Amino acid sequence: MKREACGSLRGKDAGRRVTLAGWVHRLRDLGGLTFVDLRDASGIVQLVFRDLPAARKLSREDVIRIQGSVARREAPNPDLPTGEVEVVVERLEVLSRSKPLPFPVDADEPRASEETRLRFRFLDLRREKMQRNLRLRHKVSLAIRNYLNGQGFIEVETPYLTRSTPEGARDFLVPARLEPGKFYALPQSPQLFKQTLVISGVERYFQIVRCFRDEDLRADRQPEFTQLDLEMGFLEDPDELFSVIEGLVAHIFREAIGVELDVPFPRIPYAEAMLRYGTDKPDLRFGMEIADLSDLFRDCDFRVFTGAVAEGGVVRALPVPGAAGKSRSELKKLEERAKGLSLGGLAWAKFTPEGVNSPIAKFTSEELLRKAAEEAGAGKGDLLLLAAGPAEAAAEALGTLRLELAHELGLIRENAWALAWITDFPLFKLDEEGRIASEHHPFTSPHPDDIPLLETEPLKVRARSYDLVIDGVEIASGSIRIHRRDLQERIFNLLGLSEQEARKKFGFLLRALEYGAPPHGGIAFGLDRLVMMLAGESSIREVIAFPKTASGTCLLTGAPAEVDPGQLAELPLEVKPD
Repeated sequence: MKREACGSLRGKDAGRRVTLAGWVHRLRDLGGLTFVDLRDASGIVQLVFRDLPAARKLSREDVIRIQGSVARREAPNPDLPTGEVEVVVERLEVLSRSKPLPFPVDADEPRASEETRLRFRFLDLRREKMQRNLRLRHKVSLAIRNYLNGQGFIEVETPYLTRSTPEGARDFLVPARLEPGKFYALPQSPQLFKQTLVISGVERYFQIVRCFRDEDLRADRQPEFTQLDLEMGFLEDPDELFSVIEGLVAHIFREAIGVELDVPFPRIPYAEAMLRYGTDKPDLRFGMEIADLSDLFRDCDFRVFTGAVAEGGVVRALPVPGAAGKSRSELKKLEERAKGLSLGGLAWAKFTPEGVNSPIAKFTSEELLRKAAEEAGAGKGDLLLLAAGPAEAAAEALGTLRLELAHELGLIRENAWALAWITDFPLFKLDEEGRIASEHHPFTSPHPDDIPLLETEPLKVRARSYDLVIDGVEIASGSIRIHRRDLQERIFNLLGLSEQEARKKFGFLLRALEYGAPPHGGIAFGLDRLVMMLAGESSIREVIAFPKTASGTCLLTGAPAEVDPGQLAELPLEVKPD
């Protein structure tokens, strides 16, 4: 269809005859004069209909084609790129009519439930904000491909139909019609394929890839999601990867939203992050760092503190700037919140010009509390929150309170874009049944200095893994991989996998490791989550064209749905009644 782009017209086009086509965005009927805002993918331009009765019968979202002449507007609209001009319509053709709309598409907030928006997603995506988000996603993907191509990476596609391997979540299974009783699994990630590609001689691989996990959903999770997957061969130290990724992220921010980032990003060991921020995903846009005061209170007269330290626990402090004026009722709510976060309670001390005010002052001393404030970085006008108990519980509680109080007090710097690497995670953790499990995945290399501890003190072994965090959100995760079969089998054994099970599940990887596997490592970005943050959205559903609901349903198509019994018989599968 030969036509001009609505959003391209400017003052220099005055006097030109044009053909335009698009959707009726808004219309105003003034009797003999009808104004229509016509919208296409390029933008909006105002149309003027003089004595054309058919224009009065138009409705919002009708699709029309017009011919007319560009004229300068008597009252320009500075808020519109085409605001200098309008098109005086000579000929109108209605290409398609629209039914009355379930919600307006000309508003940033459509005043409709998310369920309605997803059911009518074809209308929802017409909104300017959603179009902007889709274009931003395109910019991010394009920036990724351009940058990595310049760094010597090649994009290689990996299979969607593969075998089921344990990666922490349930697999989506696909029955194999030609081999009854056997199933493919949709990949949770291309982890094993990308390692195999590096072993195959693809020294720098990447892929923007769909992944699938059958897990409970949240605002930032979907059963199918997109990630940037990346792997580098001959990588023994993560420094080289950090440099590549920092350049990539800086390029994405520059190209997608016009923001320049400072590189390199800070690097914070996991243990330090848990101590200072109470989380391995710290938000660095504000201060309020947690301090460990266990030694200071070890021999005080407050039994709650001394008892916690004696039992191997900790005493930690969170300084809250400018919060010394909090009332007793507000402090009581903080104490209740701490109890809800698995702490026995919460002590506090206010530091005012009149002195120190604290319910535990009689068990310690004003001098000791002032020393605690000094070590924690609290001063006059500040509040000091004190938690005692197991290190993990104290860290989690104070980390949560740190973030909640920063939001409440308006301490978070907007558009600060605080990025950091979190390094040296534990290699193992205990699962719900008290067994050794991988903190990330079983292909992560242990820190060379900690290999002697694998069999004796496995929970003390550090992993050569790393996460990239932006504004308190984990945006990417990766590691240096195991590239020797003997070490990989050793890890499988610690995880309780017998030699036979390991061969059955990971035999092709173990076989590849016997044929000259170079040291290698990589990382994977949650692309949906990254675009969500760049767009300033709070849900990844706002940056995915056709997302699922929190229950995994596609309201647009009605998936998942029953299938024809004949299809099941071909597999063969039988659906049992509830």
